[in-house]
Amino acid sequence: MAEREKTSKLKEIKETVFGAVEIVRQAGKPEVQESFGKMMDTAMIAREIIEALKSPDMVKNIENFRLISDNINQASTKMQDTLKRLEVTGVINEAAGLIKSTKSAIDLLGNNGQDFIKTSTAVIEILQTIKAAQDTIRTVRNAAGFIRNKIT
Repeated sequence: MAEREKTSKLKEIKETVFGAVEIVRQAGKPEVQESFGKMMDTAMIAREIIEALKSPDMVKNIENFRLISDNINQASTKMQDTLKRLEVTGVINEAAGLIKSTKSAIDLLGNNGQDFIKTSTAVIEILQTIKAAQDTIRTVRNAAGFIRNKIT
């Protein structure tokens, strides 16, 4: 039994040596050497980038991006709170009701209601502006969260 173990061990050693020789032979090929060169170049570039990121100017820039992200988050939170308060107080719903009433009044007056049309148009534009501001706030908040996640 000890003889089999020795033979088995010798066979493993022989296979390992042949494997190592094959690896060394493959490593000597020009295309493998070229690949090693490219890996070394990439590693050097990565090292340069890492060193550049450690520079005081870059550290300051990264910190500034973080501060900007925090400020955008705070601003978007405040704007969102304001919009929620507007929704809770019913201002937006009242404005929508006003538009409907204005439209009804215009319909009753027929073509003589040009002033009402202008007023209704102005109110619609105000509501569209409020809606656009709400969409912008959501976009800014999402972008700020994305930036914060990328920085941290």
